[in-house]
Amino acid sequence: MSPSLPSGIAVFDREGALSREYLRHRGYCCENGCRNCPYGYRERQTRVASVPAASFVPERVPARIVSLCPSNTEILHALGLLSKVVGADDWSDWPAAVTGLPRVGPDLDVDMDRVEALRPDLVLASLSVPGMERNVARLQERGLPHLVLDPHGIEDLWEDVRSVGRVCGVERAAERVVIGLQARVHRVREATLRAGTTPRVFWEWWPKPLFAPGRRNWLTAISALAGCVSVTAHVDADTARPSPEEIRDADPDWILLAWTGVAREKVRPEVLLRRPGWSELRAIRDGRIRIMEEGLFCRPSPRLIDGLEQLARLAHPELFTGRWR
Repeated sequence: MSPSLPSGIAVFDREGALSREYLRHRGYCCENGCRNCPYGYRERQTRVASVPAASFVPERVPARIVSLCPSNTEILHALGLLSKVVGADDWSDWPAAVTGLPRVGPDLDVDMDRVEALRPDLVLASLSVPGMERNVARLQERGLPHLVLDPHGIEDLWEDVRSVGRVCGVERAAERVVIGLQARVHRVREATLRAGTTPRVFWEWWPKPLFAPGRRNWLTAISALAGCVSVTAHVDADTARPSPEEIRDADPDWILLAWTGVAREKVRPEVLLRRPGWSELRAIRDGRIRIMEEGLFCRPSPRLIDGLEQLARLAHPELFTGRWR
């Protein structure tokens, strides 16, 4: 759920980078080295000591759960546990039933006083975005019962669903969810193995500086399952930081924009044309730029499989005629 934007605040500056005012309005430093960072990140170069993905789970099945990021909220929904959720981070926006939940702040700067006031017997935390380790450290300091998920690849999604199901006493439901998701993945892969081409895709997570998924991130696997290959898959990390020149030289068939934390209507594909040499990219020449729904590709939740099916249909429409699923 993106907080409403006051009038007079521009999302982007003249060069296509997120504006200083917009970044300040979001209320936290993402530590991505944003061009207009209002928090002095470049100068400070501070780092929070890494926290192990330890958990302190309750002995009893939890009845009051607080979720600290959107993907966790969506996992709880898939397991039929939303009725036990008593609070969520500011960015959890799906399903619609979460709209009325008490909020505990942005997922990278959770207000632990608010969390504690909700009297949770389980806090579902995550390390899916750099900076979330601060939340884990604060949960540990306060002795609040918590489970930490640390997803990277698509296989981690299956284990995360099972882990939440195990702690919350719904192991059978969790296994049914996993089996159903894996069956959908299998159907997509069976279809894309018949594809005559393997489109090369560039996933843009952030416009300035450029951020994209690396080999270890789930989007690289999602791309492969959809019969594509990510042009940043060679980077042996969760996140790649390619230069505009590297993407220009890679000349992808598709450019897929999924700017983290930015609503689809705020994404501006025209900024691509301001990058030297990009107007000649085949994806731009052939009109193969798409604004993708962040919730289906940037959150390690069961909705990733919705994203997989969408990407496969986009890249290989000839394989998915008629009703799908």
